[in-house]
Amino acid sequence: MGNWEIAPIYFYESPELFTVQSGIDSNLNGDAAGDRAIANPNGGPSNTSSSVYGLTRGGAVVPVTAPTAQIDTVAAWVATNPGARYIQAGYGAVTNVGRNTLPIRPINNLDLTLLKRFNLTERIHIDFSGEALNLFNHPQFIPGTVDQAQLPSNSTIFTPGVHSFVTTGSSTFDNPEATFSSNPRTLLITAKLYW
Repeated sequence: MGNWEIAPIYFYESPELFTVQSGIDSNLNGDAAGDRAIANPNGGPSNTSSSVYGLTRGGAVVPVTAPTAQIDTVAAWVATNPGARYIQAGYGAVTNVGRNTLPIRPINNLDLTLLKRFNLTERIHIDFSGEALNLFNHPQFIPGTVDQAQLPSNSTIFTPGVHSFVTTGSSTFDNPEATFSSNPRTLLITAKLYW
C-alpha cells in the first residue's frame, strides 16, 4: 500500500495582452506588420471593432482593398461601425492604440500526477505514473498551452486565423474560440526504471 505519490499542480495566470492591429499599411512605411488601430474611447465593449471605407471629395466610396490609384483619391476614412471600441486605421491615419491593450483570457488550470513505486531490490526500483494535464478538461482558448500562454511568434502571427484575431473588422476579432485550441485534457502514462 506504500510508495504512492500524488502531485496536484494548480496555477492561475493573468491574461496575455495583445496589440490591436489594422491589418493594412496604415502608417505608409511599406509594410503592414504591427500597424495599430484607432481606439474610440466612447465605443462599445472592448471586443467590438470596425473596418473602414474611404470617401473621395465627390462622395464616392472606396474600399480599403482598392488599388493604390483609387486609395490616393480618398479624402476621409469612415468607420463602418462608429460605435466600435477599436477602429481600423485607414492609409495615412494617425493611430492612438497603445501596445498590449486588450487581454486574451486568463489560465485557470489543474494538473495531477499519480505515481506508484515498486522496489525490486534495495537499489533498483520502477516507477509507474499517470499524468492528467488540464484534469477537468476545462476549455481554455489561449495561444500556447495551459502551462504557459504565449503570443504567436512572428512566424505565425500572419497566418490567416491568428492575424484576423488581432485585426479590427475581422469576424474573428478578439474571438479566441474561433482561433485557438481549447487545450483539451492530455493523459500521459510513463514507466521509469532506476538502478
